[in-house]
Amino acid sequence: MTTVLIVEDDPINLKVFSKILSKRGGLNVIGTENVDEVLKVANSGVTKVILMDVSLSNSYYDGEPVDGIRITQLLKANPVTHDIPVVLITAHAMEGDKENFLNLSGADGYITKPIVDQEEFVEEVKSFINGEWKVEED
Repeated sequence: MTTVLIVEDDPINLKVFSKILSKRGGLNVIGTENVDEVLKVANSGVTKVILMDVSLSNSYYDGEPVDGIRITQLLKANPVTHDIPVVLITAHAMEGDKENFLNLSGADGYITKPIVDQEEFVEEVKSFINGEWKVEED
């Protein structure tokens, strides 16, 4: 079964995303905001896509608070995890936010919260798993 790693600090969002992806998408979900756990799961090769909340309130790396942008930078700088698609999930939907966050983080995609269309959300996540998102970059 394909595994999705969700990095999210809001337990309600984590539960909703997990339920949608497991029930509607047939995907296995791991959820955490613990940076060491995120890096461990990513390095293990078990996850096919990472959904990354931009604003994290309880995530620390080397004793410093970090957000989803910084964690994505760490993942993209590591040769082992570099090719795992990271999709930012955020409530930040102001003009320019998407481009700014993608440029800063090196993430591969961007989904805004709240998730309105569950089917579209599942299809979008699966497109990253299937590598279809790479087609758009050419």
